[in-house]
Amino acid sequence: MELEPKYILAVDQSTSGTKVLLVDRRGEVIHDASLEHRQHYPQPGWVEHDPIEIYNNVKNCIAAVLQKADISAGGLAALTITNQRETALMWDRITGLPVHNAIVWQCQRTAERCAQLKKDGKESIVRSKTGLVLDPYFSAAKFKWILDHVAEAPQLLEEGRLLAGTVDSWLIWKLTGGKEHVTDYSNASRTSLFNIHTLEWDEELAALFGVPIALLPKLKPSDAVVGYTDEPSLFAERVPISGVIGDSQGALFGHLCWEPGMAKATYGTGTSILMNVGEEPVDGGEGLVTTIAWAAAGKVVYALESVIRTSGDSIKWARDNLGLFSSFDEMQQLISGISSTEGVYLVPAFVGLGVPYWDPYARAAIIGMNRGTCKNHIIRAALESIAYQVRDAVDFMQQQSSITFCELRTDGGASSNPWLMQFQADILGNSVARSTRAELSALGSVYLGGLATAFWSGLDQFASGTDKYEVYQAAMNGHTRAELYTGWQNAVRLVIGPDGRQHEADRN
Repeated sequence: MELEPKYILAVDQSTSGTKVLLVDRRGEVIHDASLEHRQHYPQPGWVEHDPIEIYNNVKNCIAAVLQKADISAGGLAALTITNQRETALMWDRITGLPVHNAIVWQCQRTAERCAQLKKDGKESIVRSKTGLVLDPYFSAAKFKWILDHVAEAPQLLEEGRLLAGTVDSWLIWKLTGGKEHVTDYSNASRTSLFNIHTLEWDEELAALFGVPIALLPKLKPSDAVVGYTDEPSLFAERVPISGVIGDSQGALFGHLCWEPGMAKATYGTGTSILMNVGEEPVDGGEGLVTTIAWAAAGKVVYALESVIRTSGDSIKWARDNLGLFSSFDEMQQLISGISSTEGVYLVPAFVGLGVPYWDPYARAAIIGMNRGTCKNHIIRAALESIAYQVRDAVDFMQQQSSITFCELRTDGGASSNPWLMQFQADILGNSVARSTRAELSALGSVYLGGLATAFWSGLDQFASGTDKYEVYQAAMNGHTRAELYTGWQNAVRLVIGPDGRQHEADRN
């Protein structure tokens, strides 16, 4: 047995897979393991995950890392969790089995329900209490869908056996042997059921969505010790679980964006842009969401967020569905062989559009093709669409909030592409600082968990070690930037209609 814990174990459960990392006192990743999980698409616009597959992947990754490092539970100060956020799960507390596949944040099956609530004038209530727009992106309507469509749900609910939560709650419940049903404020703030002002589940919102509060987890700060592991197949001793935080908020903390005005963009399946706005919530106006960034050291920090539904996933689509390339090295060669898309734009509205459009009914399109268009142009258009959407979001956040970015820090899979980061800086007309550390969400959870368990005594112990960035300066001339961005805006209008929304007749 180790005499003193030397490491923190971080679980990073994302939309596409699970990664587990072992981090030392220097904040360096010593070992890691990862596994992808299947994406289920039972109907167009519907997206599901298998919760059992996800948990098994978590266990297998933990086992692999512990074996690589040749350490036992005694060497761990904490196990931390960062996760895909709005994905909704329900399970039976007796059997430990989910009653339905997890309904993923991308899923649009509750669009009609959310549209009806808007029509009934309920969005102002939701927005004033949660900071969120009324949209199928968030968890509450997904919980209600499971209650309404799973045959055994009413009986389980009556017997007090049904539990609901986001991915963090599911993992905590499983890892603690069913002893703790918990979530942190950052994940709770993505459900449309949590009041970001009172820091409690809201009775009025629960009634509005038809989700009993009794199903929901206990609420804890991000730096709380929420429980201890009880998984004998992995840990011979109990390990405290702390540092629980949604993945985008985790990246904000991991980027050291601890001051108001600092912002980050995480390029994943979708892209989340968060800006720290301090200890008081800021109303970002129509189209932006206000969220809890984290709760730690007795303080709650808020953020404004712009949500892009599909960014990196459009590249995966071009590879897996269309077969346009087989590796990212090949992709880079193909896009480097052309000087532009020659007017081709890909609007990746596969599951609707987020900020600033918030149109769940919009669908993807490739615009501007001619007889000379080849796969190189389409691949490059898919990559460029990521940068254009970030520009949309950045412009909108500044316009609506009157808060100026101090700087934009980037991370996530697609940020490792130098071509994209340079194009991003060019389209923004501002510098972009890319973290050379790939696991910002996980590191954010690690820092929080390490502070909670006295692994570190203060932020200054690891802040200097994470200040590693590659800076890309805008090099494109203003005329070209304006011309390209105008072309993008025109392409988006063709997808959503001239009034910025599809007509109701088109939706029915």
